[in-house]
Amino acid sequence: MEDKIIVMENEEAVRKFGRELGAAAKAGSVIALTGDLGAGKTTLTKAIAEGLGVKEIITSPTFNIIKQYDSGRLPLYHFDVYRITDPDEMYELGYEEYFYGEGVCVVEWADMIDELIPEDAVRIDIGYGEREGERIYRCTF
Repeated sequence: MEDKIIVMENEEAVRKFGRELGAAAKAGSVIALTGDLGAGKTTLTKAIAEGLGVKEIITSPTFNIIKQYDSGRLPLYHFDVYRITDPDEMYELGYEEYFYGEGVCVVEWADMIDELIPEDAVRIDIGYGEREGERIYRCTF
C-alpha cells in the first residue's frame, strides 16, 4: 500500500480522478471515504460510478445506509454509514457479502466502521484546500 497526497484543483479534476478509479476497480474492491460534511464524498462516488459505467443517478444513501446500482460493468454498492452507531448493525446488513462479493463498494464515513474495512481497501480522506473548490486527497492505495 502506498500513501499519496493529491491536490484536486476543481470538481473536474475530482471527476477525472474518480472516473479513473472506477475504471480500474475490480470485483471485491472497497473504496473507503472520509472527510468533513460537504467535502465531496458523494461527488467522488458519482465519478467512480461513471468510471464503472453506471447509468443511474447516484444519490447519497444517508437514510438507507446502502444503495445498489447494477447498470455498470460491475455492481456498485454505495454505503453511507454516518448513522451507524454499532458495528453489529453492519453485520445485520450482511456487509461481508458486499465487501467480499462481486461488486465495488464505496463507503462514505468509513471511519465510523474502520475496524470492518478490509486492509487492502483504497482509503481516501478528503479535506478542504486553500482555494475555493480545491480539495486535498490523502490516499492509501
